[in-house]
Amino acid sequence: MSITLTDEQIRVIAARHHRARATATPVRRTTLDHPDMTIDDAYACQLAWVELMVADGRRVVGHKIGLTSKAMQRAVNIDEPDFGALTDDMMMANGVVLDAARFCDPQLEVELAFVLAEPLGGDVTVDDVRRATDYVVPALELIDARSYRTDPVDRVTRTVRDTIADNAADAGVVLGDVRFRPDDVDLRWVGAILKRNGVVEETGVAAGVLDDPVLGIVWLARRLAGHGVHLAAGSVVLCGSFTRPVPCRAGDEFEADYRELGTIRASFR
Repeated sequence: MSITLTDEQIRVIAARHHRARATATPVRRTTLDHPDMTIDDAYACQLAWVELMVADGRRVVGHKIGLTSKAMQRAVNIDEPDFGALTDDMMMANGVVLDAARFCDPQLEVELAFVLAEPLGGDVTVDDVRRATDYVVPALELIDARSYRTDPVDRVTRTVRDTIADNAADAGVVLGDVRFRPDDVDLRWVGAILKRNGVVEETGVAAGVLDDPVLGIVWLARRLAGHGVHLAAGSVVLCGSFTRPVPCRAGDEFEADYRELGTIRASFR
């Protein structure tokens, strides 16, 4: 691992993000102060923030994967996805009504969530993921940039290192109601239509996630193994979005139609 930041610098960065989430007040990007920080530095900052959340009484219940499409990877100049931790207070039921003022820059993405019946770790395969999965369920991921996506002062866009330090922008997960086994449907062809206030904003199919959403889980299990971490039984794992994020504003009502796999609704006041 390539860690260049000191323990104190990592703690300060984690505390800034922790405060930004609690107060819904965005901060300037981490790379402004640490332009040479590495991807490993960013994950160290993320871990320190997760430890602060756990110290506050939250519980890690899973992980999310981001930047699974080649287009998004090219946009931020990386060649692999990123990941973040999901905590119990991020899990939301279908039909949730949220206060827009609780978030810095809320946006919704269309995803599939895998819920594991068995632990996963190491050099896992597609078959290992399918066997270990209890069920798959449609989901909306709420992302929220706690550091400005575009800095209000110098107009510089934040990097993937800033996003990783920001716990991959995790803010919430709205789970659907229809559960199914990964072999029950062709996961690559699961599609969804995302509407905001009755207007179609995004459409997509799950093949947009590394050509097969199961491969997202494979990637994550292998990547976490490098940190000595396994995906625990019962974990909720978001495999990556197959639409672009849609901004959320007070008064917005969202509907994600997965056809025979059900509809997910969320709204903001």
